Order: sequence, then C-alpha cells, then structure tokens
Amino acid sequence: MSRTDTEPTPPVGKAATPGPTPADRPGNPFRPCVLLWRREMIRLRHNPVRLAMGMVTPLLFLVVLGTGLEAASSSLGKAQLNDYRAYLFPGTLVMSVQAPAIAVGISLVWDRRLGVLRQMLVAPFPRSSIMFGLALGGATTGGIYGLMVLSVGGIASIQYTPMLLVVLLEVLLISLMFTALGLLAAVTIRQVETFQIVVNLSMMPLMFFSGAMFPPNGLPGWLDTVVKLNPLTYGVDAVRRTLPGPESLTSEQTRLLLGDWHPPVILELGLLAAITAAALAVATRRFARSQ
Repeated sequence: MSRTDTEPTPPVGKAATPGPTPADRPGNPFRPCVLLWRREMIRLRHNPVRLAMGMVTPLLFLVVLGTGLEAASSSLGKAQLNDYRAYLFPGTLVMSVQAPAIAVGISLVWDRRLGVLRQMLVAPFPRSSIMFGLALGGATTGGIYGLMVLSVGGIASIQYTPMLLVVLLEVLLISLMFTALGLLAAVTIRQVETFQIVVNLSMMPLMFFSGAMFPPNGLPGWLDTVVKLNPLTYGVDAVRRTLPGPESLTSEQTRLLLGDWHPPVILELGLLAAITAAALAVATRRFARSQ
C-alpha cells in the first residue's frame, strides 16, 4: 500500500481553516500597544469624576484669576493686562493635559508593585511595545482633556475656527511629551511615594517658568535664563501663536523672543518632538534592562 493511500483526505465541502492574521499572531508588536491604549481609555471612561475634576483647575485659572486680574487692570488703568484671560488660556490648556498624561507613569509604578507588570513581561512581545502602548494611552487621555478645555475657550474670547484642529494636534504632541517624561521617571523611580513627590515638585515649576502666566520677554537675568531653558515655554508659545483669538495672543510683547529672533512655530514643535523621542527611547531602554 502506498503512502498516499493511508493519508486521510479532508472532508468534501469543508474549506480549509484560515490561519491567524498578522494582527492576531502572538508575536505581533502592535497588539500590546492597542491593548494598553484600550486599557487607558477604559479607565477614563469608567471614571467620570476624574474627567470632571480635570476641568476644575483650568476653569479656576480662567474665571477667577483671569477675571480678577482683568478687573485689576481696569481699575488701575493698565492696558497691558487687557484680555488677560485670552493670554492665560494657552497655559491653562497645556496645564490641563499635564496631570493626566503624567498619571500614566504612576500607573506603571503601581503595576510593578501589584504584579501586573510581571504578567505583561512574560507575554511574547517586545518590551518596547508596552512603553509605546502606555505612551499612546497617556497622550490620548491628555488630548481628551485638552479638547474639553478648548470647548470652553469662548470664556477667553477664543474663536471657534478650523485652526483649533491644529491646536489640538499641538496639544497631543505636548501630552505625548509629558507622558514620555512620566514614563522615564517611572522606570527610574520604583517607589510610588517617591515618584509622586518628584512629579509634584516638578509639575508646578514647569508651568510657572513657561511664560504661561506672564510674558517670557524682558525678565530679570536669572529668570529669563530659566524660562528660555524650559522646553514647555516653546510649547506654550506655539499654542498661543496658533490659537485664533484676540491680538494679545500674537502681539510682539507676548511672543517668545530669543535675542532678536522669534522662533517659528514649526521649530518649537520640532524641539518638543525631539525631546519626546529622546525621553521615550531612554525610557524604553531602561525598561528593557531593569525589569
């Protein structure tokens, strides 16, 4: 009897079972990115209080601080503070994406403590996929907060035009930068308490020294140096110059000046993108070595 006579033949009328698609294969590096991104979105969707509380601080800055200083400018006759709410809006917008983006780093530290991270690491995926998935989740979360703040921009005389889509893309880039920096801190600092202290001590100075609350030009020597070295200064300036609104957003007094040169918005965004890529690359390398 020949070998072909002993081999079973497939049943007639049944099609061969298709193999797994590239997206379903266990080693597909994009699958953990999507899963971790979905996890962050599920967390956000099931925590509406977090969304509501994320609007409290931006509204306090715009309504209370902005209105108070505008009233003070009217009583003191200082035209330089007119439309201060419009000037304050870009910094408030950036502030709204800062905390939710960096919170991804806190979740990574907690995942390590609770053992969830250990379960991720035994999966047959490159560890860089875990970092990219967390970064995309944090950037998307921050972008949602930024979109919520943009929706109330009319309080600060912001015009609702298609240019807001460009502003939203800038906000997503800034949110991704915050997420990358938060992940870099999370793979370096293993204790939750220490991580929270470091983050809390670094977030507020970043905002205060970014030109979000006062023009970045004409400052005393030491303060001018700190503001110009702060990468967030360039993000706030790019958002301010892109937002459609009053003249106070694009006047010569409020635009960032380096010597006698106003850096183009595209270069400011390129600097943020370079910082983001560098932070994410270092975080991924440290994550792959330390776990």
